[in-house]
Amino acid sequence: MEAVIRTVSANDGVHISYSVFDGTNPAVVILHGLAGSSREFVPTARALWGRKIVLIDQRGHGLSTQLPADTSREAFVDDVVRVIKAEQSDAVDLVGQSMGAHTAMLVASAHPDLVRRLVLLEANEGGGFPEDHAALGDFFRSWEVPFTTRESASSALGVGPLAQAWAADLQERQDGFYPRFDPDVMVAAISAVAVPRWKEWQAVAAPTLVVYADQGMFTEEQKSTFVSRGANVLRVDLADALHDAHLDAFDQWIVALRDFINAH
Repeated sequence: MEAVIRTVSANDGVHISYSVFDGTNPAVVILHGLAGSSREFVPTARALWGRKIVLIDQRGHGLSTQLPADTSREAFVDDVVRVIKAEQSDAVDLVGQSMGAHTAMLVASAHPDLVRRLVLLEANEGGGFPEDHAALGDFFRSWEVPFTTRESASSALGVGPLAQAWAADLQERQDGFYPRFDPDVMVAAISAVAVPRWKEWQAVAAPTLVVYADQGMFTEEQKSTFVSRGANVLRVDLADALHDAHLDAFDQWIVALRDFINAH
């Protein structure tokens, strides 16, 4: 199953790249997390063979415009809406992980007619601290780019599944390998996620699956509070899983996702 890569343009001139795996409707639209790309979810798309799958590179990520001036939540939401409307006349099953889950939640809240079912992997209403965001930017700036080879990048970034996904997604240029994102853009994007969006979350009408990793980034209190304040929510917990559970707990993730989006 091969994907077709397409683009849409936002009002501010940003180009949004996305991949389409052909199949039956309703389409499943998937949003990656911060500093990731749609490439991370290609295995998920293949595991959902038979359904139309749309994987979006959110602005500032992947093959989309890397240096967007607008990193507001509203801009991210508008990009997703543009892609959905370009590909689909009916409502979609919208899936997101981490920052992508936050974007998906806001899309479902603002555009209920576009979302049939909603799946949020490692999500909450928003939050975080400026010092954490600054530290994240410092971490990305600490990468000694360009890496001479993809193998040297893999060795430098670490053995974990997320680090390996970063290494696999590096962009090859004439002088070496570079990440497909800018640290300052990442800090700006995640800082916008820090504003709690309880009103939007409580307005989501679509049936929602919230998936948490038992070793993810949220406390049990945060998880239970978020789920309890949703309108129509099913919670599933993945065992021996980290924040990027679509990578390190793939089989469990696919079972939970497939069961939910295939339910009638």
